[in-house]
Amino acid sequence: MEREQNLVPESLPGDGEKTTPVSDAGLTVTMKTMELVVAGLLMLVAAIVMYDSVRVGAGWAFDGPQAGYFPFFIGLILLAASAVTFGINLFSRTADLSNFVTKPALLLVAKVLAPTVMYLIVMYYVGIYIASALYICFFMMWLGKYSIRKAAPVAIAIPLVLFWLFEIAFLIPLPKGPLEAALGF
Repeated sequence: MEREQNLVPESLPGDGEKTTPVSDAGLTVTMKTMELVVAGLLMLVAAIVMYDSVRVGAGWAFDGPQAGYFPFFIGLILLAASAVTFGINLFSRTADLSNFVTKPALLLVAKVLAPTVMYLIVMYYVGIYIASALYICFFMMWLGKYSIRKAAPVAIAIPLVLFWLFEIAFLIPLPKGPLEAALGF
């Protein structure tokens, strides 16, 4: 009996979609690997929640549960469920070895993820408004292929509108960096 071959689309649905064999698409990550990674990360998050819950008090006081009581048990449930998922995928002989993502799709995700991480780092040092202007301008020029003459006004206008909306209209201060503080924002 011939094994059925997995197929992936070469183009977007509706474009006269063709399929190519999985081996030709350059697939990289299996479902088993992703399930192990996600379960491992969730176990780490659960351990952090449980540790911090114990730090603030996860017991029962004379007047009722302490602040960390319920978060501790939610973390414990998350840890147990994640550990079971991790164990099943690690030791199962019938684990899902189908492909999770193609290299081109993974590159598209990285193309957005890497600048977003940089945006968060820059935001810490210069604040949300200047970082947002830089981020918007960068994406308009890089992915949108707009010229600086079109990207800059939009990149400046959006943070100004958000500043007015949050800081002035709703009186909700957003994170500011040293540069914005020096400018008096």
